[in-house]
Amino acid sequence: MLTTALSGEILILLQLSVALISGLLMSRVAKIFNLPAVTAYLVAGILIGPCALGLFGVEGLGFISFDEVSSFSIICDAALGFIAFSIGNEFRVSELKKIGKQAVVISILEAVVATLLVDAVLIGCHFLFWQDKLPLTVCITLGAIASATAPAATLMVVRQYKAKGPVTKMLLPVVALDDAVGLVIFAVSFGIAKTIATGSTDIVAILVNPLVEIVFSLALGALMGWLFSETEKLFHSRTKRLSISVTFILLTVALSMLKFEIGRVTIASSTLLVCMMLGTVFCNICDFSKELMERCERWSTPLLVLFFVFSGAELDLFVFGDVIILAVGIIYILTRSAGKIWGTELGCVCMKTEPTVTKYLGITMLPQAGVALGMSLQVAKALGEDGTMVRNIVLFGVLIYELLGPTLTRMALTKAGEINPAERKSSRGSAV
Repeated sequence: MLTTALSGEILILLQLSVALISGLLMSRVAKIFNLPAVTAYLVAGILIGPCALGLFGVEGLGFISFDEVSSFSIICDAALGFIAFSIGNEFRVSELKKIGKQAVVISILEAVVATLLVDAVLIGCHFLFWQDKLPLTVCITLGAIASATAPAATLMVVRQYKAKGPVTKMLLPVVALDDAVGLVIFAVSFGIAKTIATGSTDIVAILVNPLVEIVFSLALGALMGWLFSETEKLFHSRTKRLSISVTFILLTVALSMLKFEIGRVTIASSTLLVCMMLGTVFCNICDFSKELMERCERWSTPLLVLFFVFSGAELDLFVFGDVIILAVGIIYILTRSAGKIWGTELGCVCMKTEPTVTKYLGITMLPQAGVALGMSLQVAKALGEDGTMVRNIVLFGVLIYELLGPTLTRMALTKAGEINPAERKSSRGSAV
């Protein structure tokens, strides 16, 4: 008897293959319009997601529900680990001596200015127009989430176009440090929002937990980086060293997900920070780290394609049906963009960076995805209806930022003279 129901294993393999082929085929379409591959992968995800092909309810053709997309979260977690590991390679001591202080100041200012501007404008809208429809808790948490930037999209654009130059050198460390700054800002703002919602103040949640998370993340990453370097010395073949590299990245991702409660203090860590520190320590103490990191980048490419396709499939297009969500979402996008650009320029002026860095770095700071979505999910669980509103606005913002952000990053790096199309050749010798 013939049945149309697919077993779990077959369905998973079909969905993985459909996600990969749709992303790769869409990248060929994006090439016609001179769009970054990241944008193509995101669009492919939207097309095979619950809001497009998934509406037909055909198993294996796409994702019928958002729960199906979420079931592949382990792949996205692993991909974030590889992304953060690669970014850690940008924190070599030789480079940090040149731009370390500049990167720290710029990352703090761009995150803080974006948060303050979004807070100010949305709180103003609350008192002037939407006292009943736009709660203060929503305004404050959106301001905090505005600080987050997506390192994944930025790194993929840099890789795809082989960007090189002062803007690129400053961009990757700033985006990486942004995660730490964003965690602190979010924890403080989220604590204030919960205080407004419940009327009780929790100093531990506001101040202690975020600091513990950052310190624990850096310590865990440093320990794993040292163990990684020592273990690599036991092997000499390239394939085994690559296997050990993949093993340690996956192991570090797993350990970063552990969470402990000691009284009121939560000991947790950020996957991005832990894996970034793993890469930083490894690249500074291992003599052959550059070769291994290049091999890891090539090995992880299909994983990153899946990450962006799944990210696109997660975007809920139904948020466009709410006028308030649209209105607040547009305000959020515009004010966050202005805050990121102005904050970055302010940091660059204070640090007296090169003119091209001051002019173009801010535009590359706009992409927003995984970290922001994680923050919004935490808010949605804690603040009920207000949290759901925050989640939907962030989804709207991520949709716009992830579709336009990579293109804007490419344009900024091109104008800065750090992308040379003539150098981009495929294995056949034609332009990629």
